[in-house]
Amino acid sequence: MNFDFSDDARALQDSARRFFDEKAGPTAARRVMNGDAPYDETLWQGAAGLGLTGIRIPEEFGGVGLGAEEACLMAEEIGRSLAPAPLISTMLFTEALLIAGSRAQQERWLPGIADGSIIGCVGWGEERSQIPTSMPDTRLGKSGVNGIKCPVADAVSAHVAAITVAGDDGPALALLDLAQDAAAVEPVETLDLVRPHARISCRDAQAEAMGGTDAFQDFLDRAAVLLSFEAIGTQDAAMAMAVDYAKERVAFGQRIGRYQGVKHKAADMYVKQQLARAHAMHGAWAFQAGAPELRQAAAAARTASLDALTYTAEENVQMHGGIGFTWESDCQFYYRRARAISAALGSRGFWSDRLVRALEQRNRMAA
Repeated sequence: MNFDFSDDARALQDSARRFFDEKAGPTAARRVMNGDAPYDETLWQGAAGLGLTGIRIPEEFGGVGLGAEEACLMAEEIGRSLAPAPLISTMLFTEALLIAGSRAQQERWLPGIADGSIIGCVGWGEERSQIPTSMPDTRLGKSGVNGIKCPVADAVSAHVAAITVAGDDGPALALLDLAQDAAAVEPVETLDLVRPHARISCRDAQAEAMGGTDAFQDFLDRAAVLLSFEAIGTQDAAMAMAVDYAKERVAFGQRIGRYQGVKHKAADMYVKQQLARAHAMHGAWAFQAGAPELRQAAAAARTASLDALTYTAEENVQMHGGIGFTWESDCQFYYRRARAISAALGSRGFWSDRLVRALEQRNRMAA
């Protein structure tokens, strides 16, 4: 079975990479980190102008109407470039709306996302639980939604959020308009200084139900695949930075890349990346095809991509030596982003357990 991407999808990826190479990267990330704006407005509008915010949105709502494989490759380029704009958050919100949203909800929000006038985000974390599938304390009742979601990536910039609420037999999604006073958005400090996070506090805020528990579980799987590609893109950029430095830095009369210990570290980065990419491509195929093994493939992709990114981001700092720990070094961006991605959809432990459960279910069905 061929899990590789189509030529058209690769052409779109090349186009996106040229755009992000010109408009994003560590320089743009540092500018946002040191500035007051929560994101790069020029980058966001440029991406919207190219149709990148509407890749998954059907043409009837003003989008491009492409599939999962194009969205995955876009997530990889966003990760590679450290794009300081709420692109990943809006992609995840779009996916939630496509899976669980009603026709009326899609008609209201998708056209604005496609043209760049609407930014979305997804909030599931709570103070008492950081496990996505645990029953949330946030409740949606007749008076509205009550509860707190924290931390929520890009909520400071967002117009709308998909949040988890307590369903009949587990978490479910609800659509929350952030323009209302009853949904207070307050910035919070996290390790990622380029992608701002916030606390969303709801007190009788008006919200609309979006599907049930099954729809939320399907969203988790699709989101895991997208974030796996973001992690792989970020890892690839960090690995390239480490290897380039090893080819240039001279210590004890020769470039450090000639030392066996450094070679082994670089080789380990590559091996972990290729393992993660294989799992992610399987996940992208299952996502695109709607295959029954999506849960297993998504969990494997998430787990392997976190392993690759975490290892590479840490070793990139170590390989740069003392300079890698300084504020002036760009190593920090990849390390910070690695920590943020690791926490964005539940821990590695949660996803490795989800993988085991999916494999057990597969084996029971095959018996």
